[in-house]
Amino acid sequence: MRDESNDFKKTGKWLNRNVVAMGFTSLFSDMSHEMATSILAQFITIELQGSAAFLGLIEGLSDFSSSFVKMYSGWFSDKLGKRKPLGILGYAMTGLLIPTIATATNWIQVLISRTLGWVGRGIREAPRDALLADSVGTDSYGHAFGFHRMMDTLGAIIGPSIAFLLLPLIGFRNVFWMALVPGLLSVLVFAVFTREILSSKKLGERKLWTDVKGLPRRFRLFLVAAGVYGIGNFANTFLVLRATDAFIPTLGTVEASRLGALLYILLNVGSATFAYVFGSLGDRFNKRLLLSLAYVIFSIYCVGFIVLPPTVLTYAVLFLLAGVETGGIDSTARAYAADLLGEKERGTGFGVMSTIDGIGDFMSSAVAGALWALSSSNFAFAYGAVLGFAASAILLATNTSRLSQD
Repeated sequence: MRDESNDFKKTGKWLNRNVVAMGFTSLFSDMSHEMATSILAQFITIELQGSAAFLGLIEGLSDFSSSFVKMYSGWFSDKLGKRKPLGILGYAMTGLLIPTIATATNWIQVLISRTLGWVGRGIREAPRDALLADSVGTDSYGHAFGFHRMMDTLGAIIGPSIAFLLLPLIGFRNVFWMALVPGLLSVLVFAVFTREILSSKKLGERKLWTDVKGLPRRFRLFLVAAGVYGIGNFANTFLVLRATDAFIPTLGTVEASRLGALLYILLNVGSATFAYVFGSLGDRFNKRLLLSLAYVIFSIYCVGFIVLPPTVLTYAVLFLLAGVETGGIDSTARAYAADLLGEKERGTGFGVMSTIDGIGDFMSSAVAGALWALSSSNFAFAYGAVLGFAASAILLATNTSRLSQD
């Protein structure tokens, strides 16, 4: 088979058809599921009379379930030599299943819809990231992943904005149903406009665990820091819950929920902006140092939620910092991983990284929810802060550039 990646790389332009198509795919996909995510905490605690512990269990199990398929789907895309079919399947599952939260009458039904939708996210994630890396030259990983995460997060701005405007008019359940439209658009754009990159290299017999164990040592060392960060990085829905709880006494339930959604939009504005900023800086400077800085920012805003007074201004600053951290990590971690991985192992490597992220998300959200329910939210934020600083220290101590790709 012809190596079609050369068609993109010969142009010398990183903003090619595949990068643009995957950017718009993620924009529509995030419009869909972030429209739902921005009101999920309020829906569970207000509409269904659930607690923070239920929210943590739903978020954690959703991410944990998707982690089971991330590694396999990435490896399977390496084995097939194709990324696109798995991407289409994953986007379809997420786009169709997340809106069914609208039918839930208890938290278990929310858990089922969210978990199955997130399995779809797990199926698509590693093959898509590998296809994106396959589509550009090695000197453009930062720009390509930064642009992709920027578009992804623009969707995460538009979706919650729609939820913010429509929630008082149509209620929680109809907002979930509205999420179906951009979810279907994401499938259509990915299926029609992305081009498969077919490798001319003979892949031979592939076995999952053999390929996983054969990943480069420098990549495996990076995963240690990423894993420590992951088990401390609880879902951003907890920030929305903290804000909603803080302002209900003065604003009332509906207005506090709307303010929580508005702050979540601000978070995503910061994420969209700094995803591209960190990505472009990563093509010029040390990605490892930039990623370490993002870990520290996570710890800083966790401490801020503990020590700063709950005013609209202070929370706006903290949510903006959360956006800087989210955007910086989303783009820089993927670009750094692409630097550390070879073409034939890229899907497997991204799959392993996504699996570790998923396991970390389960642990962090479950622990944060339990600490929140059993003690107070301050303990949940302290837990995140300690692990964020630890991850930064580990990454700084591990200079992967000095290691050979064994």
